[in-house]
Amino acid sequence: MAKNRTRVGRALIWLFVIAAAVAGLNLYAVQTEDGSWNPKLALDLEGGTQIMLAPLTEEGTSVSSEQLQQAVGIMRQRVNASGVSEAEITTQGGQNIVVSIPGTPDQATRERLMASAKMEFRSVLVMAAAGPAQQPVDPSATGDPAETDPAVSDPAQSDPAESEPAESGEGGGSEIATETEEPTDEPTESDPAPSEPAEQPEPENPSDPAWVTEDLANEFAAFTCDMVDRTKPMPSDEAVVTCSTDNTVKYILGPVEVEGADIADANAGQATTQQGIPTGEWAVNLEFNGEGSEAFHSVTQRITSLEQPRNQFAVVLDNTVLIAPQSNVVISNGQAQITGGYTQEGAEALADQLKFGALPIGFQVQSEENISPRLGESQLMGGLIAGLIGLILVVIYSLFQYRLLGLVTVASLVVAAGLTYLVITLLSSVQGYRLSLAGVTGLMVAIGITADSFIVYFERVRDELRDGKMLINAVESGWQRAVRTILASDAINFLAAAVLYLLAVGNVRGFAFTLGVTTVIDFVVVALFTHPVLQMLARTKFFGGGHPWSGLNPDALGAVYRGRAQFRKPEASGKRAKSAKEATRRQTIAERKKVSAQERED
Repeated sequence: MAKNRTRVGRALIWLFVIAAAVAGLNLYAVQTEDGSWNPKLALDLEGGTQIMLAPLTEEGTSVSSEQLQQAVGIMRQRVNASGVSEAEITTQGGQNIVVSIPGTPDQATRERLMASAKMEFRSVLVMAAAGPAQQPVDPSATGDPAETDPAVSDPAQSDPAESEPAESGEGGGSEIATETEEPTDEPTESDPAPSEPAEQPEPENPSDPAWVTEDLANEFAAFTCDMVDRTKPMPSDEAVVTCSTDNTVKYILGPVEVEGADIADANAGQATTQQGIPTGEWAVNLEFNGEGSEAFHSVTQRITSLEQPRNQFAVVLDNTVLIAPQSNVVISNGQAQITGGYTQEGAEALADQLKFGALPIGFQVQSEENISPRLGESQLMGGLIAGLIGLILVVIYSLFQYRLLGLVTVASLVVAAGLTYLVITLLSSVQGYRLSLAGVTGLMVAIGITADSFIVYFERVRDELRDGKMLINAVESGWQRAVRTILASDAINFLAAAVLYLLAVGNVRGFAFTLGVTTVIDFVVVALFTHPVLQMLARTKFFGGGHPWSGLNPDALGAVYRGRAQFRKPEASGKRAKSAKEATRRQTIAERKKVSAQERED
């Protein structure tokens, strides 16, 4: 008895701890971040911002439907990665992309949408500190910049960072980059310039200094970072002049060698050595697909032995250099690890840009406007009223079917509703989850799922009472039988919600998400609240004594009480009755006397 009481108290304590932890985390989010005690609402209930993006194409070209659909998929990943849920991204007229975001998007989300040009990998030919226009530079001056103190690798800047692949490749080593030197105001010459300009030779490869013509050198000297044109795509088969994303370094870059679409995956993690030992700093793990691995192998094979800055490759996003790491070892397996003093946030942001920045075409913002809620308060109120009616019907049925035992159902529904509200609010505060009308529908469906679990449990307890067991024992036996059924039912519901969430898009995912969350909460409430409460009630005189209004009266359930916790055995019928008569007929005289004596004692 004492052991059972301990289990009951422990279960209720665990439920309290879970609820307190969820509430505490949300309180922390409210105090330190942009948290709230109210769930955020989606487009259909709150409204938001609509941004129309127009594709950037070269003259005489047009975008295809396949390119637009690919861009929509990548943009959806970008917006979701920023913590914004229930956003809608669609095409319009076969030319534009419309992004509808709930509420007012923050600056980080806007930047993710603005950085919509395709990503490219180019070789670095010349680099220098950005600043005022300089004197024209000799095209042969493509060697090392003037020696200065080693640059400090800052993830917020585009100075070349250290990179190492995740594992060794074929044909030698895996390290890809080390610290490079800061660029000076003017590139220095590796060889004296000829006194008279000679005929410009044809470039042999993307790292060939022959790409730096006299005109391009003069353009580089006069170039300032405010001259970067982010609205037009740069030519892919020519050398170009551009700046870093933070406007601190300017570059002359060779033609495109690897497309951003060839990046298979990019994620942030702890940096490791070639032996797999953690170094304690954050890194970005980069992986290419088959075509990208071959192209990246060719790049590192060519530039690794070159002088600075020609041993660097630049990752160009939105016509600016995102990073420009230095290669010192050939990479042949398509897996690299980029390091350079990153914080966790910096590494995650860079990984997100590398993974989701590879759009097939570039875009510019054509218009931006606020949009009103599509449904409004009246539709939301109608849905809530429908849910309230369903809840009242469940309560009425529970009280009619289970008498005062139905109050356990009501209390369990209240606990489940409170825990669900805390979880949804926490997800809104921490993950940016937004509740749509489809999500509200999922919460309403959960009322039926939760009530079904209670019905299964109560009916199993009643079955045990019909078999002649006392209520305390019936509760335990009924729970052992019911928990398997409840687990199977919740597992199927959760599996259906997970599949629907993974395969669906838009508001349907909101329905699947809330359905999955409430399914988990259903089992938590039944195991940590409903069962312990019924265990406590079984020890009371009202329920344990089988009061007619308890809902657990053995007489009403068809079991006749005969005293001393004994019930009348159910009468057999059909084949069982014939078998019983045959067994009685074959009893010996001694067995018949024994049965008669027992019946007289009863």
